[in-house]
Order: sequence, then structure tokens, then C-alpha cells
Amino acid sequence: MKIIVRIDVMLARRKMLLKELAEEVGISVTNLSLLKTGKAKGVRFETLASICKALDCQPGDLLEYAEE
Repeated sequence: MKIIVRIDVMLARRKMLLKELAEEVGISVTNLSLLKTGKAKGVRFETLASICKALDCQPGDLLEYAEE
């Protein structure tokens, strides 16, 4: 089982930089980068909700399930 994180796609669609998103959400660029690259072990629903609000999207736009 693998969860693919598509934050980079939404950032490109919104023409927003990772740094701008980090500032708006209130987390460090490092932590957001770990999430973006799929290296994070998890994400809080509160953080996910803040990212969705900042990018004007749904959680399904950011996360995708794929079988390995």
C-alpha cells in the first residue's frame, strides 16, 4: 500500500510556492517538504484541513492511494 502526495500538483495549479504555503498553514518548510515528497510518516487532520483551505481543494486532490 502506498499513499501518493500531490501537493506539488496543487501548488503548480495555484501558482504558489512551497514557502508561501508553509507560511499560510503555519508549519515549517522542512515539514511541508517531507509531506510533499512522501517521506512523512503521517499528517494531522488539522494540518491537512489547513492545506486544503490554503489551496482551495479537497483532501482527495492531495492524496492518492496506489497499490505497490
